[in-house]
Amino acid sequence: MPETNFLTGLLTIVVLDLVLAGDNAVVIALASRNLPVELRKKAIYWGTFGAIAIRAAMTLIAVWLLQIPYLQAIGGLLLIPVALKLLSQEDSEENVNSCDNFWGAIKTIIIADAIMGVDNVLAIAGASHGNMTLVILGLLISVPIVVWGSKFISDMMVKYPTLIYAGAAILAWTAGGMIMNDRIVGTYLRDIYLATSWLVPLAVTVFVLAVGRRRAKA
Repeated sequence: MPETNFLTGLLTIVVLDLVLAGDNAVVIALASRNLPVELRKKAIYWGTFGAIAIRAAMTLIAVWLLQIPYLQAIGGLLLIPVALKLLSQEDSEENVNSCDNFWGAIKTIIIADAIMGVDNVLAIAGASHGNMTLVILGLLISVPIVVWGSKFISDMMVKYPTLIYAGAAILAWTAGGMIMNDRIVGTYLRDIYLATSWLVPLAVTVFVLAVGRRRAKA
């Protein structure tokens, strides 16, 4: 059973990384697009390396912070609008400027990724339940896929919109799980709902998918 939980957690983290990687792939492409081909490759490599380092440090801090009462529940609530935004497919390209020099591109990639990666950090920290081995393995598996396969991932999501809904559902379920795993809020909700720990994640998931569906039709 522990091995199954570990693999399930790892799969969840990898899927969350890939689903939330669209904006990060756009940042990398836009920040480096005016560089010569050779410098562009180096900027993508070093910019991504720096972004990973910052992301790992942010996740370490987030895992520690989420142990504080109420913060994990707040983190779960903050993930709900992130899931809704994912379904709205808002374009973030207008907020990223291209750079004409190598170091400028690297700086842009790292800073933009750190700002835009808060949702990833919260989601991964919540899905890991404090297990840093899961976080590290998830990053090692998903980051190379994001860097070298981001265009393929984006194309697949455009071609098969169901993948976006599946990703949003996983994110929403993670948000509900974070609320239930909060030491204070989770205990209170379990007392009310007689230990049905799946009810809140299910309710959050249904809410996100219903609202996302309604917005898509509007």
